[in-house]
Amino acid sequence: MGGGGKKEREEAAPDRLSPREEAYLKTAKEIAVKFIETGRIGLAAFPESFGQVYRGVKDAIEGKG
Repeated sequence: MGGGGKKEREEAAPDRLSPREEAYLKTAKEIAVKFIETGRIGLAAFPESFGQVYRGVKDAIEGKG
C-alpha cells in the first residue's frame, strides 16, 4: 500500500548537481550572458557556445586547460 519506501523516494527525486558542478554552471552562465550582451555570441549559437564556455571553465579550474 504505497508505503513510500526509501528506494521509491530516491527514484522520484530529481538528480542533484554537486556544489562544484553548480559553481561551473553559474560561472559559465555569467560568462555566456556577458558574451551575449556584448554581441560576441548570438542566441542561435548559444547551445554550442555555452558548452564550450562550460568546458573551458571546468578545465581551467581542474587544471586541464
